[in-house]
Amino acid sequence: MELEKRLVNTPSPVQEILDDFLLEKGIRLLVKREDKLHPQISGNKWRKLKYNLLEARRSDHKILLTFGGAYSNHIAAVAAAGKEFGFSTIGLIRGEQCLPPNPTLSFARECGMSLQFINRTTFRKKNQPEFLQNLRTRFGDFHPLPAGGTNALAIKGCAEIIFELETQIDPLPDYICVCCGTGGTAAGLVAGLKGRQQLMGFSVLKGDFLKAEVASFLENYGISFNNWSVETGYHFGGYAKFRRELIDFINAFQQKFNIPLDPVYTGKMFFGIFDLVKKGRFQKGTTILAIHTGGLQGIEGFNARFGNLITTPKT
Repeated sequence: MELEKRLVNTPSPVQEILDDFLLEKGIRLLVKREDKLHPQISGNKWRKLKYNLLEARRSDHKILLTFGGAYSNHIAAVAAAGKEFGFSTIGLIRGEQCLPPNPTLSFARECGMSLQFINRTTFRKKNQPEFLQNLRTRFGDFHPLPAGGTNALAIKGCAEIIFELETQIDPLPDYICVCCGTGGTAAGLVAGLKGRQQLMGFSVLKGDFLKAEVASFLENYGISFNNWSVETGYHFGGYAKFRRELIDFINAFQQKFNIPLDPVYTGKMFFGIFDLVKKGRFQKGTTILAIHTGGLQGIEGFNARFGNLITTPKT
C-alpha cells in the first residue's frame, strides 16, 4: 500500500505552444509535459514502470532485471526506480563494455544497478525462455522487464495518460501525437482513447516495420481500435541518427518555448509536427496535443559523443 501511494503521480501539466506560425495556420498545439513527472523516472518510463513495480512488490520480487543499449532511457529509469523504491536492479547491456562509462551508465551505476555486458548475438536471445531461465539460475528470482519496458502492465500505465487528459481538457484534442521507439507507449494511448480522436505516432526508426509492431501490441493485448497511424518520414536516418536541421530545430525550440527536446525521440516528433502543419496536413481549427515522453537524460551522452550540439536544458 505504501508503494502504491508513492506511485500516485500529480497529473503532468499541459502547456500551450503560442506561435505566430501556428496561429497563421489555424492550428492549436498543446504539450503534455510528461518530462515533468519525475527528475529521473520521467515521461513514458514512469508510466511503463508504475504497474510493473507494484507487481514486483506484490510478488515479493526484490530484483528488477532488464535489458537495453548503452544510452538507454529505460536503463536509466529502471536504475533510478530501484534506488527510490527499494529494489535491486540488474541491467544487461547490449555490446562490449567501454571505459570510461558514458553518462547514462555512470548514472545507472551510481543508482546501484549491476551492469552486465553481453554481445549482440547473445542479446538477441533475451526473450527466449531458456535464456531467461539461465538468468534466474545466475541471479536468483527477479521481476523481468523487457528492453524498452513494454508489456501488458506498461500498456495499462500508458493508457492513464489519456485518463489524465480527460480531467484537463474538454473535449479531447483532435490528434494525440507521440514519438515511437518500440511502439508500446503508442499502443497504451490507443487503449486509453478507446476509439476516440486520432493517435499519430512518429517513428524514430528507419523503415515501416514499426506499424506492424504497434499492431502486434494491440492484438496481443486485445485492443482492436484502428484510430491510429505511424509517420515514418522523420527518423533522420534511423535510431539515434540526426542531421543539422534537426539540431537547429531543437535548439531554436528550447530558446523560443523553454521546452527541452532530445535528438533521439521528442525532437524528431516536434520537427515532424511542425513540418506536417507547414504542408497543410491538418485542417484549420485542429487541436493537436503532443506527448513529451522525457528522455532528456540522453542529451548529456549525445553531447559527449558529438560535441555539445544540444543546448543544455534550462533548470
